[in-house]
Amino acid sequence: MSLLPILRWPDPRLSQGCAEVGSAAEVADLVTDLFETMYDAPGRGLAAPQVGAMVRVFVMDAGWKDGEMTPRACINPEITWASEERATGGEGCLSIPGVTAQVARHARIRLAYTDLAGEVQEVELSGAEAIVAQHEYDHLDGLVHFDRLEAEARAALIADYEALAQGA
Repeated sequence: MSLLPILRWPDPRLSQGCAEVGSAAEVADLVTDLFETMYDAPGRGLAAPQVGAMVRVFVMDAGWKDGEMTPRACINPEITWASEERATGGEGCLSIPGVTAQVARHARIRLAYTDLAGEVQEVELSGAEAIVAQHEYDHLDGLVHFDRLEAEARAALIADYEALAQGA
């Protein structure tokens, strides 16, 4: 197990789509490292491209900071259904530290994925779990939460982020 360096936006890898994984076994070590890195950061989710691994894998644990740990490793995930109802909340990103964006997401989704045992799972997620899953899923398609914003809000947050980066 090891902590992995988290890429910072605008690293070009964060804007690239990821390749499907052939088997769960080939990413088992990566998943372990993703969890270790996510909890250390501390985050609620982390996608493989955020550490430079360009494969369709993310890990999440939406509630661990508030209560019980419920880690979930998602290999080759797919959102198979999304509610019409939207939820808007402040989202942060480990690759864009220091700024939060008000992003509208589906309030509920159905997520299909392969787990570490190689079994296909399908779960319905709501609340924080749905938000985290959609955020991490976006990373696999080369999107960051800034990409979900209107142009004016996006420009303002990018300016905030760049100002923070210059001050660091």
